Amino acid sequence: MNRYVADLHIHSHYSRATSKELDLEHLALWAQLKGVQLVATGDIAHPKWLAELQAKLEPAEEGLFRLKEEISAPIQEEVPMACRAPVRFLLGGEISNIYKRHDKVRKVHNLCFFPTFAALERFQATLEKIGNIRSDGRPILGLDSRDLLEITLETDERGYFIPAHIWTPWFAMFGSKSGFDSVEECFGDLTEHIFAVETGLSADPAMCWRVSDLDKYTLVSNSDAHSPPKLAREASVFNTEWSYDALFAALHS
Repeated sequence: MNRYVADLHIHSHYSRATSKELDLEHLALWAQLKGVQLVATGDIAHPKWLAELQAKLEPAEEGLFRLKEEISAPIQEEVPMACRAPVRFLLGGEISNIYKRHDKVRKVHNLCFFPTFAALERFQATLEKIGNIRSDGRPILGLDSRDLLEITLETDERGYFIPAHIWTPWFAMFGSKSGFDSVEECFGDLTEHIFAVETGLSADPAMCWRVSDLDKYTLVSNSDAHSPPKLAREASVFNTEWSYDALFAALHS
């Protein structure tokens, strides 16, 4: 078993309003400076970012990835000895869903995760038939959140889905301006596949735990970083084996 800090919601330099330094090298650097051992890649729907991930990452533990040695070596020289530690990457990122349901415009952000590059390629191929996935690392799609969940499940049997920053007023499942009143209202017949929700920077996890409707869901907190120094401004602590399946088993428990 390993106790480690994970940040499962970040962005890449392909997202709008993000730092040009949001590449794998700087993420690995700042992860070590911040004491983070596992970082989601972010922006998994963007083809150029996927190509960059495939060029710079190699398989590590099951479903996890690390920087290739020739890329990580120069970075380590910038990390103080006391901070040096292995960093793993997980294939996961955010989709912006803007759609109409019951005569009301809904704006909901969601996180999707996959264990392999092959799954990401299938995911991108499906989303590209629906909307533009090339102009923004976090694509804006006219796709119902329930349907994105279905696509995630159909893409890979080990694909997982977490509603993002659920209390954000304009872009969240429970958003007061464009969200829903319950998980069931948002995801309908697929609600059983929702096992965790993200609290978001503006939410107090202790207050979230007082909402009885959330008792059956695991609460996770992440940074939603738009620059490397913002990594782990919020994060989650796990005590599991190093693997994709072990992490999501913990989130299901």
